[in-house]
This record gives sequence, structure tokens and C-alpha cells, in this order.
Amino acid sequence: MDKSNIYKDVDWPFMLAKYPLSLDMEGKPEQSFDIKKYYSILSKDVPYFINEYASVPSMQRLKGVGLLCGTDWTKLYKNRFMYSRYDHSIAVALIIWNFTRDKIQTLAGLFHDIATAAFSHVQEFRKGDALTQSESERGTEEIIRNDKVLCAMLEKDGISIESVRDYHQYPIADNDLPCLSADRLEYMFPSGASLLGSWNLEDVQKVYSDIVVLKNEMGIDELGFMHKEIAEFYCEKFCEIGHVLQLNENKLTMQMLAEIVHSAIELGIITEMDCMNLDEEQLLCKFRVFCTKGEMFGYYDKNAEKFGKLFNTFTEMESILHIDKRPFEDDKGFCVSIDVKQRYINPLVAASGTECKNRRLSDVSDKGANIIRDFLDYEDTKWGGVAFR
Repeated sequence: MDKSNIYKDVDWPFMLAKYPLSLDMEGKPEQSFDIKKYYSILSKDVPYFINEYASVPSMQRLKGVGLLCGTDWTKLYKNRFMYSRYDHSIAVALIIWNFTRDKIQTLAGLFHDIATAAFSHVQEFRKGDALTQSESERGTEEIIRNDKVLCAMLEKDGISIESVRDYHQYPIADNDLPCLSADRLEYMFPSGASLLGSWNLEDVQKVYSDIVVLKNEMGIDELGFMHKEIAEFYCEKFCEIGHVLQLNENKLTMQMLAEIVHSAIELGIITEMDCMNLDEEQLLCKFRVFCTKGEMFGYYDKNAEKFGKLFNTFTEMESILHIDKRPFEDDKGFCVSIDVKQRYINPLVAASGTECKNRRLSDVSDKGANIIRDFLDYEDTKWGGVAFR
């Protein structure tokens, strides 16, 4: 990594200090991100069918699944509020509706996370899919077909399951990195607001009001910006949060929780289906009860004892080691050295003046190009590790 890389010294403590946490009178994090007001920015009107379809059992389940992949439950993170996959799904649907006024596309966006299990992308880490983090989407059609209430509503409205089972078929809803889509646009607003406090509603409004539907290089519709300066502002904030998500803190947290869930299933603490049927708080309660009994009466084997160490370390850790050599043996601590999906953006900027086509930010802005280059070039230490508590 080049020493001039803007992210070189941007570690997790630096980010927490950049956006200091404000506490209320009760010592709890102050929440300045009003979700209802946020929704009203995304769409001035909320069509009745969004709330109607969001009321089905498969969608209601998502209220217990966090967007931020288990980071709500460890002291290593200082999340300001819980934002669920249900909240995210509603917001994605509102963005799609705002820009398309198309019911089918909007419903496809609403359902895009319907197959997400507890702790979200932690399940992909369990299955070795840290680089793409797309495994959970494969069950979308099955979940829809098994929800009889949802199927009846679709049939009544004359909408086929095939038209809403895969939001990837609608480019405003989803597209490939580094393009901007409703899903990608949405998840970074609450992610930044909760993880860091880096987004407030005024800045969301500033960015969102500049977004329009543009034609990209392939003549396909894509969300983009009217003004280069707003695109730069958004890209900088997006990559800042994306940087947090590629630090060893995030890799270790998600991989550790993946192993906790996997061990809990092997030990019979939970079942595989519990990851779909129980919310995160219920699962954590089962983990905690098991550990409490183990501490009181003794763990019955080494696997159970290791589970206790993993879970207690996950919940209580407040910092980790960044090091180029493996810092611990398996019985002393938890270590991780993996590559993960890099979440960044290179949005379209509308043609202006004598320009005849829309162009990528990196092509019209040195600042944007440098942000993206440094983000992609950054590498954390080879290993992240934490001693068992």
C-alpha cells in the first residue's frame, strides 16, 4: 500500500473519534436518525401496497434481523441504533417506487432480503462466501412460495412470483459494483448513521435530491448524480463506511459470530431452522443460557468450553490486535486472515455543457478517482486477533 493512501492511518479507533458518540440523560446513545422522517425523504408518498405486503409473515420476521451483521451485539462496536432488514427492505422499496412508479419492481425490491437469516451476512461467512456475500438471496423464491398469505396477495393482484422473485432483473433495484442502485444507495445511509454517526438526515436529503435516473455506458438505466460535487461528497462518505467494513475488526467480528452460530448448531443449542425462525435476541439468549450453565456446572466437553470462550469474547471484546503474523494458538484466542467484499461506488454524473454522455465520477473528478483508488488499494494487516476472555 502506498504511504500516501488516504486510508493508511484510518483505523477503527480513528473513525470512532472522528464521529464521537453522544449520550442521552440515561447514558444511552442519542439517536438522531428518525426512520419515519428518513422514509419521507426517500418517497413523499407511500403506496398502500408496500405496507400491505410488508405485513406478511415472511416480511415481519425480518424485524428481528439486523442490517449490520451482528455488530449490534458486541462491545467492539458502538452502534447508535438497531436498523433491521425489515427497515432496509421498506426503504429500498420506497427508493424504487420514487424513481420508477412501478409496482412490480417495487415489490421485487421489498422482497429482496426475505430469505436473510439472523445476523445477515454472517451466514455467508459460515459458508465461505465472504467475498460475494450473496448466498442468502438464493432462497428468495422458496420463501415467497411457502408464504401462503403472500402468495394469495400476489395472485389477487395478478402478479406472478417470477416477476418479483429476483430484484437483480431490475437495474434501478440492483446492479453490479461499482454502479449505484436502490439497494446499494439505501444500506449505506443507515449503516453510516448507526456504525459511525456519519450520516444525518440533512446530508441524506442533500444527496438524495441530486439523484436522477441516467443512462449508463451500456444504455441501461442507473441511478446517478446531477452534480459532480454531490457525487464526490457521496462517494467519500460511502467509501469511508466501506473502509470500516473491510477492516480486520469487521472481518473478525463476522467470522467469530459465524463460528459461534456453527458451533451452537453442532452442540444442539439451536437448530439450522432457528436461524430463520428466531430473531437475533432470542438466539443470543439461548447462547447466553448455555454459557451460564457451563460456567456454573462445568462444560461437558472441550467443544462446549470453546463455545463459551468464543461467545464471551465476542460480546465483551473492545479492541483487537492488528498484526502480520498469527498472534494466537487456537486455545488462546481467535484469529482471522480473510478477504472480504469491498463495498465502494463509482457513480454516474450527468452530462453537462457540451458533453454528450453521462460519465463515471472517476472520469470527471480527480478527487473521486483518488478516493476510489485508495479504497481499493488499502490492505489491513494480514491478521486480526483477540485473546479469549
